[in-house]
Amino acid sequence: MTNGSIDSDRPTVLVPIKVLEGESIPEGVPAMLAGAHVVLLGYHEIPDQTAPGQAQLQFEDEARARLADLETLFEDAGATVEPRLVFTHGPQKTIDRQIYEQGAIAVLVPDAVPVVETVLVAVRGTVGVDRLARLVAGLFADTDVTIRLHHVAAADETDEDAGTLLEGVRDHLENLGIAAENVETSIERDEPPLDSIVAASEDADLVVMGESDPSIATFFFGLPAESVAERFPGPVLVVQRPRPEGEEAGDQADPGA
Repeated sequence: MTNGSIDSDRPTVLVPIKVLEGESIPEGVPAMLAGAHVVLLGYHEIPDQTAPGQAQLQFEDEARARLADLETLFEDAGATVEPRLVFTHGPQKTIDRQIYEQGAIAVLVPDAVPVVETVLVAVRGTVGVDRLARLVAGLFADTDVTIRLHHVAAADETDEDAGTLLEGVRDHLENLGIAAENVETSIERDEPPLDSIVAASEDADLVVMGESDPSIATFFFGLPAESVAERFPGPVLVVQRPRPEGEEAGDQADPGA
């Protein structure tokens, strides 16, 4: 059911799903990613003593059927979809490797989002700004969605420098099709970064942030999903670093799922 043509202008978003554990796609997520190329990663964690091939023989038909149903949700919303099916001993390593293998700009930490009207974009610095902008514009250009750029300034960062950073991101978004009147900015100095982002996201429908700070990556993928949901009431898109030069992706996924 994979769409035959992939629009290179669409940002690639990895959506990991525990395909045999009843995990579903939350309400509103397919519509939110209608402008994306979705890599739908269906994975199933297997015991160390079980070979992936053995698990595939036992569970493949059920997993493929489930993945096909989820794929249809995204296709019906307008996304292009590339399904991947993996039986793995290490889900986190699988997700990390698939990020690079598939060239994903971002990974979705899912939660329900009936309608996206406001997006909080956490801007931590100049690194990764291009990927943040490409993702946001790819999903929300030519819409009336409000994009709120939020920056937590460092102790030695002047207001002028912080403002220049955010104006640069605003200009980048405008060049990619986001209307100037739909972009807001805010600067925070008095709270730790995560606390500040949580506070700023209270009236947002979606949070977009980078993984440049290791504490943020650990926060999302090192804690149970319910812990994330306690602090961020909606879905989160975590923008990934570009793949390091010379690094190889060693994960084996079934591209024919």
